[in-house]
Amino acid sequence: MGPGVSALSDEEKQAEKLRLEGNKCFSKDRFQAAIDAYTAAITLCPKVPVYWTNRALCHRKRNDWTRVEEDSRKAIQLDHYSVKAHYMLGLALLQKQEYSEGVKELEKALDLGRGANPNGYMVEEIWEELAKAKYLEWEEASTQRSWELQSLKEACERALKEKHFLDDSETEGFLDDPIVSIVSHLQQLELLGHVFQKAAEDDTPSEVPDYLCCKITLDILRDPVITPSGVSYERAVLLDHLEKVGNFDPITREPLEPSQLVPNLAIKEAVHAYLDKHGWAYKTESN
Repeated sequence: MGPGVSALSDEEKQAEKLRLEGNKCFSKDRFQAAIDAYTAAITLCPKVPVYWTNRALCHRKRNDWTRVEEDSRKAIQLDHYSVKAHYMLGLALLQKQEYSEGVKELEKALDLGRGANPNGYMVEEIWEELAKAKYLEWEEASTQRSWELQSLKEACERALKEKHFLDDSETEGFLDDPIVSIVSHLQQLELLGHVFQKAAEDDTPSEVPDYLCCKITLDILRDPVITPSGVSYERAVLLDHLEKVGNFDPITREPLEPSQLVPNLAIKEAVHAYLDKHGWAYKTESN
């Protein structure tokens, strides 16, 4: 929303008219016209953050990520709590392959969005982009780790084979049963394989533990809350249930009001720890 209309100066009123004109152009995919309108509004009132975020959104539609970054940073200077500004800055940084900084901005946007409207569409959209970025970050790191592990495994196997060859050369004619040496060598190779298989487990997709998943969606929890019954749910999903279905716990069927929900910080920390160790769990249908 723009500033209140009652006590606006002539310049502020004109800037608001330009914002509304820009919004209308944007809704019709006339992005350059919208940019022109928002730019004129910024010229009149440069300290209104929504003008900058609106223009940044137009630049995003045109894939002009340099300008998205510039306008988003300006909006954040004016309003540190702007969800859209942090979100679009994060996207712009990801486009520049500045993954670490981009992820930080998306996480900031997600925290702010959950605080403002945990059931809003922006929260879901931000999460999807964050999960995508985290998954790509994990995928790149996982590929590198897999290559390094394979190279190390092959080097160890060669070293074992060389040792086996040297041991056989030194003991040739002294062993009653050379089969013993061969079996020992094969056992060592098998043990080596188990060691490297164990080392790769964290990067191998499996099932997410049930206690880290929402009881309604069965997806990994993002913003968990716990009910008086002791059941944990995804906040937005449970609020949607309470609003559309009824004021009761979906599992226990006991009466439940939104005011009774408490953030489950222990599970939230457990989810973060799990995702840090198993980045593949960030994968969603849109990844």
